Amino acid sequence: MVNTTAWNRLRYSLYAPIYDLVATKTFCKPRRNALGQVDWEPGMRVLLVGAGTGLDLPYLPRELEIHLTDLTPAMVTRARERAEHAQRDVECRVMDAAALDYPDEHFDVVVMHLILAVMPKPEQGLTEAYRVLKNDGQLCVMDKFQPDSHAAGPSRRALNAITSLIATDITRQATPLLQQAGFTIRRDEPVLMNGLFRALLAIK
Repeated sequence: MVNTTAWNRLRYSLYAPIYDLVATKTFCKPRRNALGQVDWEPGMRVLLVGAGTGLDLPYLPRELEIHLTDLTPAMVTRARERAEHAQRDVECRVMDAAALDYPDEHFDVVVMHLILAVMPKPEQGLTEAYRVLKNDGQLCVMDKFQPDSHAAGPSRRALNAITSLIATDITRQATPLLQQAGFTIRRDEPVLMNGLFRALLAIK
């Protein structure tokens, strides 16, 4: 099974020109619902990790300081264009979610949408999110997860060998990942495909 940072950078560079066609309509409501769980306040400093082409931007309040990162330069270019078209002041940078180039306790909110199921080591991404969040900072997650009640069975693990190569891991469990990183889960709601996709709000 191929699931490395280099492979993700390559495949998402290839996906970038058509990414919006696939992801915009499907995930508009889940994004809005996930971001609606956050307790927003004017002036908050917010980090969008693995933000792709910036599809979360329309659902964010305007009175925020927004930083956006993605592993793939092609995605960041499109996110910057989206921000400029919407007349939003967003700092867009190419960056690995597993090695964030930001100081400790720098952000009020970290958003991780559709990235934890893609990263080779999601634990590292969550460790970094925890590090850059202020005490009592909020983590907003939306992704596909295996139910917390039981681990993936043989058939799902077999299918995962294919899905993780071309798209995403389908065997990861949200609650263990977030709790092991030190987060306390405050909200957990199904948002798509009968609960395969969930929106979680966690606190540092």
